[in-house]
Amino acid sequence: MKRYGNLFEQIYSMDNLFSAHINARKGKTHYKEVQMVDANPALYLTNIQQMLEEKTYTTSKYRVFTKIDKKKEREIFALPYYPDRIIQWAIVQVLEPIWMDAFIKGTYSSLKGRGIHKALMDLKHDLQNGHDTRYCLKFDIKKYYPSVDHAILKQIIRKKIKDPEVLKLLDEIIDSNNGVPIGNYLSQYFGNLYLNDFDHWMKEECHVKYYYRYCDDVVLLQPDKRDLHTLFGEIKRYLFDNLKLLVKENYQIFPTNIRGIDFVGYRCFGNYTLLRKTTAANMKRKLQPLQSFEDLTHHDQCVIGSYTGWLSWCDGYRLSKKYVSPLLSKEVSYG
Repeated sequence: MKRYGNLFEQIYSMDNLFSAHINARKGKTHYKEVQMVDANPALYLTNIQQMLEEKTYTTSKYRVFTKIDKKKEREIFALPYYPDRIIQWAIVQVLEPIWMDAFIKGTYSSLKGRGIHKALMDLKHDLQNGHDTRYCLKFDIKKYYPSVDHAILKQIIRKKIKDPEVLKLLDEIIDSNNGVPIGNYLSQYFGNLYLNDFDHWMKEECHVKYYYRYCDDVVLLQPDKRDLHTLFGEIKRYLFDNLKLLVKENYQIFPTNIRGIDFVGYRCFGNYTLLRKTTAANMKRKLQPLQSFEDLTHHDQCVIGSYTGWLSWCDGYRLSKKYVSPLLSKEVSYG
């Protein structure tokens, strides 16, 4: 496996830092910190360059808050825009092509061209294979991000990166908090890298043809139910022995032609796709109280646009007609 060096100077080059600022600020131009850097980018980016070049940078203190996601409480760890978010963007811009080359095609989540809809389209396509995709094993990892072991993660990173200064910088960021903090821009890459060897093991050692992983949410398809049960035992052993991870007890093994596969926000049945029940319920709750489009706030219009996008990727005509279309006309009637 090729290992890459001579990367540190690329990370703190002024061109890379300026590009990192431009990318990191997207959708955040109303933030005071972003406006501060925008007012004098040469000054602040030169300061960042000096921090990195002289190796004085350390990760800032996290601002921790709780967010409800899919009825679960998640601790979010937020870092300041300056200098931390800019620096993490600068790192990713240099290392992302190296890491992308290591991922199998069945790895999704926070990767360019491999988001929710790519995962959904691949799953729908493969379900057309009938006999070979008769049964599904679906599972996820217990407290995945907080459970990531720093020593193991560092070893994984060193399989592709050998630049000592880059490794020192990454180690400092990794050790800035327990596990992998949800909210860091680098965390989404660390999360994919941590399970990358597992992905390759599934494909190359277990020879699983139909395999999909979105973050720690895993789906695999096979023709034989008994084989899936046997394989699941091996999966649990691999994850615990090699990555110190535990699988949640709510795993499922079921026939794909009886119920849809709940994955990346949708229920996929092969020939048709529905919005996940909880997503549909949230949509109804948020859209029912609204009036005509002209009377909506900017936030309300964004909510409608978001759900319109979700519905466009599934068989959501009836939901769209009942809950979205009335908002685009002057009369509202939900029936």
